[in-house]
Amino acid sequence: MIKTNAMRLLNQAKINYKTKEYEVDESDLSGKHAAIQIGYPAEQVFKTLVAKGEKKGILVFCIPVNSELQLKKAAAAVGDKKIEMVHVKDLLGLTGYIRGGCSPIGMKKKFPTYIDETAILFYEIAVSAGIRGCQIIMNPEQLIQYVSAQIYDLTD
Repeated sequence: MIKTNAMRLLNQAKINYKTKEYEVDESDLSGKHAAIQIGYPAEQVFKTLVAKGEKKGILVFCIPVNSELQLKKAAAAVGDKKIEMVHVKDLLGLTGYIRGGCSPIGMKKKFPTYIDETAILFYEIAVSAGIRGCQIIMNPEQLIQYVSAQIYDLTD
C-alpha cells in the first residue's frame, strides 16, 4: 500500500483513519463503482467536486456519490451568484489530483470546502485517498474540522 499525501497529512495531524483499496475500472470512474467495491452504501461514500464561483474563485464540494451537486444550492451556500464546475483538464493543475482520485485532503492550496449535511449522519464516511483505487475511511467530524469545511444541504 502506498502512502498518499492525504494519508501523510492525516498521520501528521494524528487523525485516525483506515483505507480500503478497490479495483479501478477505467470505463467507470464513478463513485458508485468505488462504493460497491469497498462495500459501503453509496450515501456514505463522498466524491470531491471542484467548482469556480464568479466572485469566490475555486471551491471544493464533497457530496455522496449517489447524489448530484445542485449548483444553485452550492452558490447560495458560498454566497455567490453563480458557480460552475471546473473542467477535468484543469483539475490536476489546480488541486494536484486527477479525476477519480480527487481528495478534499491535501490539495495544492487550501480552498473553501463545503460538505453535504448528510455526512454528519454517519460515524464514518469514505473520501478519496488522493489516487484512483483507494478510499480513506474516517469520522466526518474530524474531516470537517481538518479541512475547515462548512456543512450545507448541497444535493437534490
